[in-house]
Amino acid sequence: MSKIYKVQWTLNAKEDLLNIVAYIKEDSPTIAREIYQKIKNKANSNNFLPLRGRVVSELQKEGITIYRELISSPWRIMYKVDNDTVYIMAIFDSRQNVEELLLQKLIRNSMLTRQSNQ
Repeated sequence: MSKIYKVQWTLNAKEDLLNIVAYIKEDSPTIAREIYQKIKNKANSNNFLPLRGRVVSELQKEGITIYRELISSPWRIMYKVDNDTVYIMAIFDSRQNVEELLLQKLIRNSMLTRQSNQ
């Protein structure tokens, strides 16, 4: 019997998904709902097999191998595994530059951290 993993969405990943849906909803609310469900279903699979996803290639080039991804075309669902929990970290459009998106997120998060520490 395979191990059961809990799936937890980070605030960042929730925000990514909501932004994707909001953007698509401007043109088609129906398609936005379908995409929302497609991504949620892929990420929240009851029989989540953490190693089925590939290591994020852009990060692997930098020696970072703890993040994996699932593809729900054209979306990339980035996650990491810690014990019995899978943390959904981010959702990216595969047509975008992932390195640039990650850098923007890191800069934004560090600015928010600095502001909250003041």
